[in-house]
Amino acid sequence: MHWIALPLPRWQADAPAALADATAVGWWALRFTPRVALVDGDALLLEVSTTERLWGGRETLLRQVCEAWALAAEAAVDAGAGAGTEGLPPPGPSLVWGCGPTALLAQAVLRMALAGRALPARMPQGLPLHTLTALRPHVASLERMGCRTWGALQSLPRAGVARRFGAAVLQVLDQALGDAPQAHSWLELPEAFVLTAELPALAESADALLWSAGRCLTVLQGWLQARQQGALGLELAWRHDLRRIDGVAIAPTCALQVRTAQGTQDMAHLRRLLSENLTRTQLAAPANQITLRLLESAPLQQRSASLLPPDDRRGGDDAAGASAEALHQLLERLSARLGTDRVLAPVLQADHRPEHMQQWRPAAEVLRVAVATGRSASRAAPIHAADAALDATPDALLQPTWLLNPPRRLAVQGNRPCHHGRLRLLDGPHRFEAGWWCTAEQEKEKDPTHPGTGLALRDYFVAYNDVAGLVWVFRERLAPMADGAQAVVVRPHRWFLHGIFA
Repeated sequence: MHWIALPLPRWQADAPAALADATAVGWWALRFTPRVALVDGDALLLEVSTTERLWGGRETLLRQVCEAWALAAEAAVDAGAGAGTEGLPPPGPSLVWGCGPTALLAQAVLRMALAGRALPARMPQGLPLHTLTALRPHVASLERMGCRTWGALQSLPRAGVARRFGAAVLQVLDQALGDAPQAHSWLELPEAFVLTAELPALAESADALLWSAGRCLTVLQGWLQARQQGALGLELAWRHDLRRIDGVAIAPTCALQVRTAQGTQDMAHLRRLLSENLTRTQLAAPANQITLRLLESAPLQQRSASLLPPDDRRGGDDAAGASAEALHQLLERLSARLGTDRVLAPVLQADHRPEHMQQWRPAAEVLRVAVATGRSASRAAPIHAADAALDATPDALLQPTWLLNPPRRLAVQGNRPCHHGRLRLLDGPHRFEAGWWCTAEQEKEKDPTHPGTGLALRDYFVAYNDVAGLVWVFRERLAPMADGAQAVVVRPHRWFLHGIFA
């Protein structure tokens, strides 16, 4: 196991407790690992052994965690400046953390860093006793006995230590050294987001109310990121300080709702929406408490990263959108340079016949259709057609990666097809009967790369032998054909190789 310990802000004694909600402060860490715990009210612990590989390694994950924590700490300082903070190191180069194979060891290393003391040469036996919270009531007594470090306490007779100081002392030491398991109360996100904060000072204007809601928006961003949701509707409510009204009857609370056209995690955008609405709102009385509530959210659609480098000339924060535009421009330039018939894009079709499930069309034409329909080129009709094709093809998962164009006719021995030897039929038949709505001329005009014969009557099989491996073959179904004016001849079975499994 590997633990990362980060310090939490410690608010002054006269600051409202709701403003320093440590549970909400730790929500941002859930994006890195589901194992996040708050201990002793001063440290945030992350167990990252199961997720560090997903983030590019231990060093890369630690750097990203520290950067995210610096932003969260800076937002907490800005929001709580009116109440005052202490014990919170400023973000930036002086950021401190602790790491270790156990939670208590990582927390002890963090406390040594916060105190500005260097780590002892012998780790962890050389760590002082006061770095463990459970040992602090007994530090004075142990120091009078000459016991000042973890190693010194470990060397004392266990029976005597348990009799004089209690068994909990030895249990905590064993947990810190990794000799005993330690249970944690993991941080969990609530199903609905509702955050109430006492204001450090009475807000008498809309600007002051918006400034006080800054930390709530930061916490909301952490909730949305952990849930992979985007905010669609928010409600900012504030409670009036009725002691300042002099008997005038007003409502004890007031609320303001804002909504967005699509889900977003951009807090700057939500802050601008709140600002625009609050500037037109007149406070009936000074406010002493605010509540931010998420009214509606939707799953956030994540876009795949592009293999092409981003277009830095465009600027902007939406790198994915810039990459998509750069790809569009690249395809247009290539089509103009090489010819529209040389730059093709696949378009899926809802057709049972494998050779007609996909068509290659000029990329410029496909992009124009996508723009005209108001959809992205990568998410246009092909996705909808792909879903329809998969629904219409009951055995789509058995289809191979590579298709032969045209299918290769196979020799037959004993009613079995041969391809580098006789093939053994493993699965099938899977019957296709399609294309009756198209004539050969229509299909050739529609897609000249796959000229067909209209109606296709086929039985597909998955076949195998030691030389060819897994292949996809089909047998033409028996179909009568007229020979002359009167006689009817039955066409013999013909086998074809149509696909290869990669």
